[in-house]
Amino acid sequence: MATVLRPLLRPLLRGTTYTRLLHLWVPALPFSVWMFIHPSLWVPVFVLVPLGLVPAVRRGEGVQARLLLTPSEREPGISEEPSATWRDRLRTALWLAVRVALAGVTTVATVWLPLLAYSLGEVAAGGAPGGVPVLEDARPHWAYALLVPLPLVVLYAVVVGLGELVTAAARRLLGPSPAERLAALEARTEQLLERTRIARELHDSIGHALTVAVVQAGAARAAGDPGFTDRALDAIEETGRAALEDLERVLGILREPEKPVSGRPTLADADRLLESARASGAKVDAEVTGPLDTVSGPVSREGYRILQESLTNALRHAGTVPVRVRIRVGDGTLSLEIRNPLTEDDPGPGRGSGLRGIRERAALLGGRARTGPDEGDWAVRVELPLSGAESG
Repeated sequence: MATVLRPLLRPLLRGTTYTRLLHLWVPALPFSVWMFIHPSLWVPVFVLVPLGLVPAVRRGEGVQARLLLTPSEREPGISEEPSATWRDRLRTALWLAVRVALAGVTTVATVWLPLLAYSLGEVAAGGAPGGVPVLEDARPHWAYALLVPLPLVVLYAVVVGLGELVTAAARRLLGPSPAERLAALEARTEQLLERTRIARELHDSIGHALTVAVVQAGAARAAGDPGFTDRALDAIEETGRAALEDLERVLGILREPEKPVSGRPTLADADRLLESARASGAKVDAEVTGPLDTVSGPVSREGYRILQESLTNALRHAGTVPVRVRIRVGDGTLSLEIRNPLTEDDPGPGRGSGLRGIRERAALLGGRARTGPDEGDWAVRVELPLSGAESG
């Protein structure tokens, strides 16, 4: 018996049942006030249509519906935006009509059904029927006590059922329009892209710093030269400081997403990367052709990150080997080529997220990236159009 009753009584233990009942009662208040002024319902009902055409009304109804009908749902499918089209306005007007109709049914049920149960109890106890028309001619009899639970059961069904009904109507009539769904999808896509970009930023910056620190520490231990150890510690300190600056900048983006990205490093700061690699023991031969200052910010920033990841891969997988860097600006293209002797610790296509990140950055700007063995070297070759779109 308890197993059967528990699911039936569970709605009585949920706060949502009572907040929905409150939502159903709210429209009855202005109608009750009006009835004291004039015993006619057609005037307030007539006002519902023009009221629903006001754009801000949809927002107010949406906020109230989310708060009272779906208080525990994160995505209830109810919009909080004002009406943007005539279709939204008409849906809002229809929603107001539905809400008022359900409010009338709820008010009648929550007033008369408890009164009916009380009157049945009075008649069963030998008293007067309590002014309920259906019991005016009833004669006192104990059998009426058997009927007392019936109005309460009906009241339970009405309260729970109308709560579900008004919630379904709110999702249908106050739900996001196609334009709002598209805007929400675009916002979600932008958010995911931003997260991916930040993950790449952290991977490239912190990964480079840690790689340099590991290589420097290992080389210092193997060298056993105090002078070399001092230089290695200086390089680790400088690289760590730069990584902390990058980390602070990325965290700043998370704290203030509207902050411009102009503070991100560009290819104009490439010397810092080259010196960091040289300090790690690698012999870096760099050649820059063309005016780097003419490269647009987005292209230059992504080019910097591609160069950083390429140097990191060289240090991580090949160690302190000669690295050749070629940067060329010309013919509407920024070309990057980073080569180092191929070792047994070949990074291999698709291994880790670094090479994939290089290809993603290039593709984002409409360029292309090729990575892999080439004539005994591991080569990273990237071409980016100088007119690449803003990537954030």
